[in-house]
Amino acid sequence: MKRVLFVCVENANRSQMAEAFAHIHGGDGVEALSAGSRPSGQINPKAVRFMSELGYDLGGHASKSLDEVEGEFDAVITMGCGDDCPWVPAKRREDWALPDPKHMDDDGYRAVRDEISLRVKNLLAQL
Repeated sequence: MKRVLFVCVENANRSQMAEAFAHIHGGDGVEALSAGSRPSGQINPKAVRFMSELGYDLGGHASKSLDEVEGEFDAVITMGCGDDCPWVPAKRREDWALPDPKHMDDDGYRAVRDEISLRVKNLLAQL
């Protein structure tokens, strides 16, 4: 089983959607987690709404800190948080530098969501 961690500062939007897509695209072959360097403590309602359009309920997810994450990962993906992300042991590291969609209009938010889906699918195919 592959372990993948998705990281952004608040763990409320991009990393949560990436974790969800890893579950969707990877199924039982992937252990997907997400966390933040300064978690907001809640999932953005827009993320919940736009993932529900695809039949995925983010309501069961929780915004969590990197301090809660343990072990080594096959891949750690940051969403563009730069220096805010501490070192986590991983065989592979990538920074996707995706724009934060929290203040975007609906079409912009969907575009970021769909880009995350595509990137997660490509990542899983390479692991």
